[in-house]
Amino acid sequence: MRVTALNPPFLPRFSRGQRSPAVTRSGTLYYPIWLSYCVAALEQAGHEVDLVDAPAAGLSLGDVSDRIRRFSPGLVIVETSTPSIESDVAVADSLSSDGRTVLLCGTHPSALPAETVLSGRFFAGAIVGEYEIPSLAAASALEEGRALQGIPGLALRSGDSIEYAGPSPVVEDLDSLPFVSGVYARHLDPADYDNPNALHPMVMVMGGRGCPNRCTFCVFPQTLTGRRARLRSSESMAAEMEWVARNMPSVRSVFFEDDTISADIPRLRALAELLSLSSCRLSWSCNMRADVDFETLALCRRAGLRTVCTGFESGDPEILAGMRKGLDPDTMRRFMSDARRAGIRVHGCFLFGSRGETRRTMEATLEFALELDPDTAQFYPLMVYPGTEAYDLAREEGLLCASSWRDWLTPEGLHNCVVRTREVTPEELVAFCDRARRRFYLRPSYLLRKGVQALLDPVERRRTLKAFGTFRRYLFRGTRGARLGG
Repeated sequence: MRVTALNPPFLPRFSRGQRSPAVTRSGTLYYPIWLSYCVAALEQAGHEVDLVDAPAAGLSLGDVSDRIRRFSPGLVIVETSTPSIESDVAVADSLSSDGRTVLLCGTHPSALPAETVLSGRFFAGAIVGEYEIPSLAAASALEEGRALQGIPGLALRSGDSIEYAGPSPVVEDLDSLPFVSGVYARHLDPADYDNPNALHPMVMVMGGRGCPNRCTFCVFPQTLTGRRARLRSSESMAAEMEWVARNMPSVRSVFFEDDTISADIPRLRALAELLSLSSCRLSWSCNMRADVDFETLALCRRAGLRTVCTGFESGDPEILAGMRKGLDPDTMRRFMSDARRAGIRVHGCFLFGSRGETRRTMEATLEFALELDPDTAQFYPLMVYPGTEAYDLAREEGLLCASSWRDWLTPEGLHNCVVRTREVTPEELVAFCDRARRRFYLRPSYLLRKGVQALLDPVERRRTLKAFGTFRRYLFRGTRGARLGG
C-alpha cells in the first residue's frame, strides 16, 4: 500500500521533532525522527512510502496537497505537536478526501487522544504512543479492505466520541528495526537539518527508547516511550555509524537522540570500544546524564565522542528533588570536571520555573551554571506538555497561564513561557533567562576561550561563527512576544 508520512507545514524551520517543539534561537532543526522510524518499519514490511518534511523543505500546504494527490496514498500519517496542534488538525482535515485515511501521531494526541480527534471533523483518528506497530496494522488493514476498529494504539472517530482499543505493544527488539539513516538517505537532505552540538551535516538516530529516570517534565517517556528502557545493542549502534560513513559521504557526525545514552554504562563502554576498533571516523554526540564516571568518559572521547548535552536543570537541591531529577549539585560538579578532563564538550541545560522556584533559587542556578562553565549553555523557562506530571501539577495548582495551545510559542515561533510560580511571573522567567544568557555568553573569559578555540580549531571556528550568526539577534535583544502574565 502507498503511505504518505507527513511532517506538516506550520512555521518556517519549525522543529517539531524535538522535546520542546519551536523555531529555535540556535537554528536547530530536528529530523522527523519518530516519523522516520515509522517509515523504516513500513518500508521493511513492503509498503511504498513517501516521507514529506514540509518545514525542512519549505513546502506550503498547497505544495503538500499536490504531492499527495500525485502519489495517491491510501493512508496519510501526520505528525503533530502541542504548539502546532490546531494547525495540524486543519491540515489533517484538509487531506481527508478522495478516500484517504488520515491519522495524527505524536506526543500531543498520545496524551489527549479524545480531545485531539474530536477537535477535527474529517480525519480518521490518532495513533497513541509509538508509531510503528499501529501504523503497520492500519496499513495492512486498509490494504486488505478491513476496518481499523479494534487495532490497539488507534483512537478512532466515532460520531461525537472515539473508539480506543487500548494501548499498542511496543517494539521490544530495537535491533530489528532498519537503520533510520537509510530513510534519511532515501527521502531527506541532511544539509537541511542541524544541531549545533554536532558537526554539520549530521544524522540523528536512537540508541534506545524509554528512560528509567523519573523527571517530572520530560515528555517522551511520559507520552510515547514509557519509563522502561529498551536499548539497542552496542553492535547495532556501531554498525549504523559505519553504514552512515560508507553510504552518506556528506555526513560528518551522528547524534544519538535517545533520552540518555548512559542508561546502561556497560553498553556505552562496549559501544566506545567497538568504535575505537572500527575504521569509522565519524564524530558523535549524545544526550548524557550528569553522573557518568571519568573512565567511561575518557573511553568515549577516544572513540570520537565530541559533545554531550546534559540537563543540569538547577543548582538548588530542593528544586532538583521536586522535579525528581535524582542528582545533586556535587555529582554534577564532578561530572563537569571529569568531562572537561576527558576533553568532551558539554552543552548544559538549565531550566527555571519548576515547582517551588523563587528569585533566590533562580539566582543560585545562574551562579551554578557560571561555576560549571560548560562549553555552551541553554537557559529556558520550564516547558510543560500534556501527559507530563509537570503539566498536571501546573494545572492543579493554578500555575498554567495559557489560553490556547498556540500560546506555547511566541508569534515568531520561539518558546514561550506558559507557567508561573508562586513568586515569579512568566514575564520575569523570560527576562531572567535572557539575562542569564547574556551574562553567560558575554563574559570576557568566555569570549577569550571561544576565540582561542576558533583560532586553533578550524572546525570549531566554522561551527562557532555559524551558531553566533543565528543566535546573536536573540542574545542582544532578548525574547520578544513573551506574554501570559499573572
